[in-house]
Amino acid sequence: MRRPVLALLIACAGLGASQGHAAAPAADRVTIDLTAGRPANRIDPAAALGAGLDGMGRGEVAPLYTAHNVARMRQGGLKPITYRLRTELGIEAWHWNPRGSWSDGAHSQGYWTSSDQPGAPIRLSHGYALPRRGDSVDNANNSGFSRLDDGDPESFWKSNPYLDPRYTGAPALAEWAKFDLGAAGPVSAARIRWGTPWAIAYRVQHWIGVDEYDPVGRWVDFPGGVVTDGHGGEALLRFEKPIEARFIRILMTKSSGTAPAGSTDVRDGLGYAIREVGFGTIDAAGRFVDRVRHARSGRGQTYAQVSSTDPWHRAIDQDRDLEQPGIDLVYASGLTNGRPMMVPVGVLYDTPENGAALIRYLRNKGHPVTQVELGEEPDGQYVDAESYGALYLAFAKALGAIDPALVFGGPSLQSGIADTWLDEDPDHSWTRRLMRYLRQRGEIGRLGFFSYERYPFDDLCGDIEDKLREQTTLNAALFRRFADDEIPRDIPWVISEYGFSAYSGRAMAQMPSALLNADIVGQFLALGGDAAYLFGYGPNVPVNQHLACAGYGNMMLWQADPKGQARWPMPAYWAARMMTRDWAAPGGGAHEVWPATGSALDAKGRPLVTAYALRRPDGRWAVMLLNRDKTHARRIALDLLTD
Repeated sequence: MRRPVLALLIACAGLGASQGHAAAPAADRVTIDLTAGRPANRIDPAAALGAGLDGMGRGEVAPLYTAHNVARMRQGGLKPITYRLRTELGIEAWHWNPRGSWSDGAHSQGYWTSSDQPGAPIRLSHGYALPRRGDSVDNANNSGFSRLDDGDPESFWKSNPYLDPRYTGAPALAEWAKFDLGAAGPVSAARIRWGTPWAIAYRVQHWIGVDEYDPVGRWVDFPGGVVTDGHGGEALLRFEKPIEARFIRILMTKSSGTAPAGSTDVRDGLGYAIREVGFGTIDAAGRFVDRVRHARSGRGQTYAQVSSTDPWHRAIDQDRDLEQPGIDLVYASGLTNGRPMMVPVGVLYDTPENGAALIRYLRNKGHPVTQVELGEEPDGQYVDAESYGALYLAFAKALGAIDPALVFGGPSLQSGIADTWLDEDPDHSWTRRLMRYLRQRGEIGRLGFFSYERYPFDDLCGDIEDKLREQTTLNAALFRRFADDEIPRDIPWVISEYGFSAYSGRAMAQMPSALLNADIVGQFLALGGDAAYLFGYGPNVPVNQHLACAGYGNMMLWQADPKGQARWPMPAYWAARMMTRDWAAPGGGAHEVWPATGSALDAKGRPLVTAYALRRPDGRWAVMLLNRDKTHARRIALDLLTD
């Protein structure tokens, strides 16, 4: 039975209506479906509609956290805050408190633990680059390089000692280093200069597959590339015959367990260390001809990637070009609205001791926190899901011992669909493998919430209207993928960041950004999601990061003036206000989310108008309508479908 909607509030935005085109001649129908007898979801908008605060560049934190900017940001109505950890993307350790101690205090180096004791308010913090880094590229400023092929015989990569069984309580996982030589070519020898500790058992392998994502690709040992009694030092392996290879892997399965002379820290002897590698051929004169490019530049060297990295570093490794807002600054700013903030702890490039100190500090200061996100974008760092899972559990146990009421979650996937590469495991789903690992350990219960980032498009070139319509199709497919990935449904699902794209473009500064943000949030909540955090909360300026065809734009509620102060509200700001003040009840409270569908479809069967229905605490209906037809304004007739 269909009946008209009474006591109705309508929040709407669209492409066509804003451009003065003629209205469609007949009314489209939007139906709110009540036949299930229960809502699709229940939310409190004061907890479900939030924003993220990220790390920034040199000198950018102080201008952002002014009273003027904070007031403008809060006008968007977004209440909960998640703190984003840019250091974890940049292969850096986070000194969340500038005060603290080194494991090797005499030399201001080693493993850092920030002080958990309250002192002067923490207004600014920094990351510290890891000098034992193995990856050529990172996902922050991308200014570092791998020590595996930097040409320096004194530097070295070392794997993460916290993956040792004494910390994980589980059998050791294999460690690896992968290399992309750029093109297939002959390889008949490998030169590995081992550091300390070295691998006793290891394999040098090449990839056989159509490309690095081939689902039936596999790693194959070079003939003569299997070593079971390694002794460290420089190893020159001569293979039985040349092999055409582009991708090469060193797979390490047994460590010497030795530490450098004079070491007193057990972590120094855990894992593996390599100073330099080379792959190539032996010429007629018996000389090694290296195909690896050695350079102190991620762009100049042969691309290298590793399974893990030792978080050991020095005081001189401070990255002043990467600023994180101080914990006390954020809590005191008013942006948290007195609510618990989702707090991050780095796991790939930090230590459980430093994370535990952060939890104690928050308790000592009285800063409210209930959810702790462990790691950020481990899939984008290409670490194995099992390695992240082992670290996740080690950190969750260490931090949970301090405050059993805390809820831990992650992994803040870089992309909802996270597939592995150069991987011979028949299951290429990174997420499903993480869930499988946690279940095999009997620890799936320690995953208190699941988080991922939602940037549906790699670029903002081409037909933006088509992208807007495609987003909802992609998001529905993403939820089907999540079901296949066996993510528990009895825990909260969180979008830890959302926006048009990870790369800037003109559409971010125009009406499409408002429509896309509202569509992402509305559909996510209608599908059962729990909280979504907008990325781009602070004022910013238009830039072009990626492709000229995308134009200039940015994720931002406000465009900034030359002094970094919020001046011009952007379409994303009005979308936030629409969701928090017109769609949801401004005071929050228990809202019901009911399924709603529109009748008008495009040639591909995609809705021209999307609809998201809330039943507010006072019993009134509020429907958010988004017109994705740039050629027509639409007339809408609303119905309730009942038994």
